[in-house]
Amino acid sequence: MGGEERVNRQHEAGKLTARERIESLLDSGSLIELGILACSDMAGMEESTPADGIITGYGCINGRQIGIIASDFTVLASTNARIYTKKAHKLRVESSKRGLPLVWLGESGGGRVPDIQGAKGIVSLIPGDNESVFSQYSHIRTTPWVTAIMGQSTGVPTWQACASDFVVQVKGSTLAVAGARALQKAIGASYTDEEMGGWKVHAEATGIVDRVAEDEEECFAIIKEFLDYMPSHNGELPPVKKIPEGSGKDMETILDILPEKRTRGYNMYKIIKTIVDGGTIFDIKPLFGKTVITCLVRIGGRAVGCIASQPMINGGAMDTDALDKMTSFMCLCDSFNIPLLFLHDTPGFLVGKEAELKKVGAKVTNAMGALAQVTVPKISIVIRKSYGQAAANMCGPGTGPDFMAAWPTGESGFVDPVVAANIAFGSFPDEERKRLTEQMIKDTDIYPLAQEFYLHDIIDPRDTRNIIIKMLDIVGNSQTAGIGEHRLFNWPTKF
Repeated sequence: MGGEERVNRQHEAGKLTARERIESLLDSGSLIELGILACSDMAGMEESTPADGIITGYGCINGRQIGIIASDFTVLASTNARIYTKKAHKLRVESSKRGLPLVWLGESGGGRVPDIQGAKGIVSLIPGDNESVFSQYSHIRTTPWVTAIMGQSTGVPTWQACASDFVVQVKGSTLAVAGARALQKAIGASYTDEEMGGWKVHAEATGIVDRVAEDEEECFAIIKEFLDYMPSHNGELPPVKKIPEGSGKDMETILDILPEKRTRGYNMYKIIKTIVDGGTIFDIKPLFGKTVITCLVRIGGRAVGCIASQPMINGGAMDTDALDKMTSFMCLCDSFNIPLLFLHDTPGFLVGKEAELKKVGAKVTNAMGALAQVTVPKISIVIRKSYGQAAANMCGPGTGPDFMAAWPTGESGFVDPVVAANIAFGSFPDEERKRLTEQMIKDTDIYPLAQEFYLHDIIDPRDTRNIIIKMLDIVGNSQTAGIGEHRLFNWPTKF
């Protein structure tokens, strides 16, 4: 690495070195390294650039082979130049070709100056043919890509994170296109690295980060858990696991979670935990777009992607961040053969001037465009509210669910009946308005949709888990054996 002094500096900052990180993540002794003797091609820099600041190779996580890249910050802050770029390009391309997940442990100071300065310097980063640069900025989802942000990360780790399927950021690290020091020199900006790219920025505001880790140890655990839900490549199904003892034991009392009053919020996570194996949820973007929950779960041993309204936040009314979040999640699940479960309890979208400025119309349309291309099995269940265009975005009638059901508590219509009554009868006398409002509420009853076969069934809530398992058995035994067509595998990973 970069010498004893720099290694000590890394440890003093509370961080592992790149090689220690690899040892912590991979199965012991499984690393096969490529390019250990590589170094800078600048004359006189050979001794000071071991491995050219980036470690690349293959290894195993829980016995499964993966491609691994780790930025070595002790070598010139893992800045990127020609040999560095060749090594990274090789692993990206070869991991996908071999059907292996790719994990990048990122911490980098950006481009290396003066190596890549000047007209010839910048184009020298192109490692091969005229299209090789695309591997850094795009990802055709044939194998899962994971990026961990583990320290100051500018330039290359940013592109890699934005192209990845799953991103973990360790608290205290930063992710940005340019560092604060460079911006101060270039445009006189006085931001800190934390203000531009700390975990709160990307987990809560941009949505680039899918999970936040307290420390590096938790980061490795999160990566392993995510990959446990993923197939190695899109030509196979995700791993099936043994069903934990006691799964579904609380189904008899699931209705107790739902308030009697139709306008009162509740925590949808409690519903999901009751249904899924072992009550275990792997949340994706839990701090972003919180009016919708997107999570990986197992039901009957199978990996399932769950998209659920969250009535605890704004009554479950979807905002633009939530629409981006669900679009991204549908792309992930469709690309890697993970069936989707939709749980409805939404009165519609959050609208108004702010929503229009955030392009709510475009976000709704994009989400519908993605849903139209989903080819993995889709199961849709109305828990309570399912109104207007939001019902369609949640895979409601007319959007091709393989199985669509509702609880007896389900309700549907153009907009929430109280809102509709205020629009239609706002000027009426109080008694008449109250009577007409109550009639509108009755008209939202879900049973007519079952009579017209827009719903396949109205189910006893206590049977929800068993019905989902049976439907997964049916669609899993189809001619496709549960392998999708992957029409969304080239949809941008970030929105």
